[in-house]
Amino acid sequence: MKNINKLICGLGVAVLGLATFTSCEEETHPTSFATVNQMAQSSSATEALLSAVPASFNSHWQPRINVGYTWGYGSLMKIRDIMTGDYTNVESNYDHYGAWAQCFYIGKNYLATQFVWNYYWSMVLTTNNLINGIDASKATSEQLGFLGVGYAERAYMYLDMARMYEFLPNEKYPDGKNENGKVVTNLTVPIVKAGMSEDSARVNPRATREQMAEFILGDLDKAEQYIGNLTDTRGKTLPNLACVYGLKARCYMWLEDYAQAKVYARKAIDASGLTPMTQAQALNPTTGFNTADPWMWASTLTAENATVQTVILNWVSWMSNETQWGYASAGPQTMISKSLYDRISDTDWRKLEWKAPDDSPLASQVPFLNSTYKQLIPTYGSIKFRPGSGNDADGTVGNVASYPLMRVEEMYLIEAEAAAHQDVAEGKKLIENFMKNYRDAKYVCKANSKDALVDEIVFQKRVELWGEGQTFFDIKRLNYSVTRGYAGTNFYPLCRFNTNGRPAWMNFVIVQTEENNNAAVNGWNNPDPSDKYTPVQ
Repeated sequence: MKNINKLICGLGVAVLGLATFTSCEEETHPTSFATVNQMAQSSSATEALLSAVPASFNSHWQPRINVGYTWGYGSLMKIRDIMTGDYTNVESNYDHYGAWAQCFYIGKNYLATQFVWNYYWSMVLTTNNLINGIDASKATSEQLGFLGVGYAERAYMYLDMARMYEFLPNEKYPDGKNENGKVVTNLTVPIVKAGMSEDSARVNPRATREQMAEFILGDLDKAEQYIGNLTDTRGKTLPNLACVYGLKARCYMWLEDYAQAKVYARKAIDASGLTPMTQAQALNPTTGFNTADPWMWASTLTAENATVQTVILNWVSWMSNETQWGYASAGPQTMISKSLYDRISDTDWRKLEWKAPDDSPLASQVPFLNSTYKQLIPTYGSIKFRPGSGNDADGTVGNVASYPLMRVEEMYLIEAEAAAHQDVAEGKKLIENFMKNYRDAKYVCKANSKDALVDEIVFQKRVELWGEGQTFFDIKRLNYSVTRGYAGTNFYPLCRFNTNGRPAWMNFVIVQTEENNNAAVNGWNNPDPSDKYTPVQ
């Protein structure tokens, strides 16, 4: 890594200028990020611009800051899961994610808020570099494929941010008003377009849901047009046409356009050519959930990656309990919530992704990496995400692993839920087919009403995608409650919140520096949910 110190003067202006992005301090760029000026001097400009995109998923943000969550996109996935009622960890002084678990210090003036905002916009910057570095009218077929990647990746980032920052009413702020008396319901984030003047970028309001949807779907239409020219997905670290369809399915679910979501989920399934992971693949101690082969889209860490070389600031360190070096194994071991675990049928092989209670008939069936972890990992502790090559002793080897950005299983479950909203009988048939064929041969869906069926399908999706950063979006969209305080809970006391409907904390707050530098955002932020909940005793 080398430090490129730049004056930061507001995100909208920064992305527009393709050189800087928001913060009130100096920013550090990894050498894997390429700027337009650098590319102008390079003989392999578009190749470097393309390579910067997957590299941006695993770069450090502000490495001078002594916090353990600044290690990349995987950390953003973890943050979202922590904000649900499905994912918890052992209470520990080594846990750097307490702000999100305990709902404190997540207002506009805090580092946790700045990390999420800045990291997303650094990734948007990288996709804009790629898009603006290619002239479609003069591009080769290969370059058009790269352009398709740029549009797909930018849509991915905006879709994440739209769903995270869009304000939706909740029990703490039912009228959608913030501290300034402004109604911010359905406002997302500013849209930064190439060619926008600096003056315009400094007065760039939060896009409405409708404006953002039009922008994202426009990017995905362009991605669909161009991405077929891509001949190499670099080990699935770049999206293909199936992934574009998958993003459209996610987007239409957000918009509650279930007819279109169903169509595009099926297109994604068919275009992917993949079938859901088998029990042998998922539970393999050497390759289970650390290789990209079974997935549609992945982020992959290499031995040269700076986050791997830190040994402790990366995906495996935080997500795998079965290591001798990681943050998770040092104390804040990851666990599925007891309530979610107890609801899984014992005949569903996915239940073996977590440590069973000693008196469970599954206790002897959980395939730990080695017998040591049967004692070291807490009950309900995860074994889903394995160290690379099954190496739990050497971080420089074990941290070389992949984590999923999109799996075909998600598309099957989107298709089933989208169908359920329209036709209960079809939705029930789809979830039963998925479960019986791929997860639990004895599965029977007992739900008969639309609401009960949607809840059941979303439950199966929560189990399937546990730890993959997707559950947050469904909880927020469907206005589901988060329940952490109950008899026998394995959530530690400070985060035992029970909500009535979607939590206020699922409306992410925009960092203060954006308000300072973008007049149209100033006064239009989401209300601060910090300390608005009291743990259940």
